[in-house]
Amino acid sequence: MSRYIDQFVRNEEERLRVEKVERLAAKFVERAARHDEEASFPFDNFADLREAGYLKLTVPAEYGGDGIDLHGLVLLQERLAYGDGSTALAVGWHVGQVFHYRESGKWQQKLFAELCRSVVRDGTMINTFASEASTGSPSRGGRPETIAVRSDGGWRLTGRKTFSTLSPILDRFVVSAYIPEEAAVSEFLVMKSENVTLVETWNSLGMRATGSHDVILDGAFVPSEHRIAGGGIDDGSGWLLHIPACYMGIALAARDYALEFARTYQPNYTDKPIASFPAVQASIGEMELALRSARTVLFAAADRWDKEPDNRPALKPELGLAKHVTTNNAIRVVDLAMRIVGGSSLSRSLPLERYYRDVRAGLHNPPMDGTVIQNLASSALSDGVSS
Repeated sequence: MSRYIDQFVRNEEERLRVEKVERLAAKFVERAARHDEEASFPFDNFADLREAGYLKLTVPAEYGGDGIDLHGLVLLQERLAYGDGSTALAVGWHVGQVFHYRESGKWQQKLFAELCRSVVRDGTMINTFASEASTGSPSRGGRPETIAVRSDGGWRLTGRKTFSTLSPILDRFVVSAYIPEEAAVSEFLVMKSENVTLVETWNSLGMRATGSHDVILDGAFVPSEHRIAGGGIDDGSGWLLHIPACYMGIALAARDYALEFARTYQPNYTDKPIASFPAVQASIGEMELALRSARTVLFAAADRWDKEPDNRPALKPELGLAKHVTTNNAIRVVDLAMRIVGGSSLSRSLPLERYYRDVRAGLHNPPMDGTVIQNLASSALSDGVSS
């Protein structure tokens, strides 16, 4: 394993997992252009993911899952996105959420155990639908307009959720809703029913195959035991590193495409490939500087989170830094790759223009750049100040 992309593979077990995911990515890259053009959900990819056991990667071993750590999750998400960014980001929400539930203990034990067994047995997936048109990103603290009203044996939920990634394939999902009688926000596990409608609104510039449509709840019933208790511990939200891992995977794919182009493309006015040109070498060097710096920060953050369980809440500024640096550097890498390839990089018949569109979606995934910078400022100002 002498390739640069394998630098952070730590042992034989991870190597075998990486090779398995690379085989999936090789399938997905053949389908990516079609799903991107049609903005169609890649059900075929998810059938392969289920068959390969990818959906249970973060399920605890006691329930039949692999129970991988954060470093391992980042490693595989990056590799999957090398083949198809949309599929990697979409499945990342599932494996990331299960990881979060596992580490934080925010779900009731019985409810979580039922979910885990269903993931392993049936390939069930999960995601949380929290975004709404009126409130924007839930990470900014807006109160949901989705309302939960007490009903016999449970609750009735009414509202509309946006950016509902994985919505075409889920038979259950978590919804955030406001409870007027308690003047509080809570989360509920909703099962698909006739009171749940999928509206296919997703027609975006990038990440077109994530199935991030709108979901309408019209008095959807949720039994009392499916209200999420909201307890557990603060795990620092390390699971969100599945997001920058995805965008780094896209950047790695763009980087490798540009390198192969530079090694092989020889215009008729020269007797050497353009990789010999000083200007091209300078662009490659800049590409490597951005890419290698970002991966170092990303995996260092994942490793610290794994090794410092008691310190995870305090790692939030570092985790945010990893997302910011990785996502913005990934954008820079793809931009440089396109400069190396030149005008043909804009062709819809080549993958670079899809990488260019997909990688920019990272700016709109949590945590946002402004939030990261504010958290870093707060951390700096409190550094060394006695409580």
